[in-house]
Amino acid sequence: MPEHPGPTRRRPRATTVEGSLDPLYRQGGDLVVWTDHDEREVDELEDADYVLRPVGRVESPLTDRHTAPKQGDEGAPPARIAFGPEFREAARDLRAGDEILVLTWLHQGARDVLSVHPRGDTSRPIAGVFATRSPDRPNPIGLHAVRIEAVAENGIMVSGLEAIDGTPVLDVKPVLGGIHQR
Repeated sequence: MPEHPGPTRRRPRATTVEGSLDPLYRQGGDLVVWTDHDEREVDELEDADYVLRPVGRVESPLTDRHTAPKQGDEGAPPARIAFGPEFREAARDLRAGDEILVLTWLHQGARDVLSVHPRGDTSRPIAGVFATRSPDRPNPIGLHAVRIEAVAENGIMVSGLEAIDGTPVLDVKPVLGGIHQR
């Protein structure tokens, strides 16, 4: 497969590959080596730091992450996503009624947490954060499926967004329908 454009990568180290599967499969900049036993070695990226620039911020009556709904369908009030002036062109084709995915930086999340009791319920067994929706995780990126209720020049009103006031918005993407709707 061709290499993906992106950050500079370290040259892959020489690797012995068992089995007949395609030995080199590039995924998101990491070199993944497949073996007969489905074991994977991932060659670390030389530059492990990335710069994310928020495209906007959440404006919401929710101000405390501990009292906010855990998911948008659990009582989240209407909220507004305000786009920075330099990103308004990117939002020009958003329409009321559209369903979108909002990626946020959960800025109050603890980045050193690797396991939690799901939903903070200590009666549930501890789980690795990659198997939960916890805001506490190595890279606290939030993923929110919301509906656009209204569009203004500098932002959108949405329903179903449980992010707290001031949460940085990293990106907005449409929810895709079936192949025939794309």
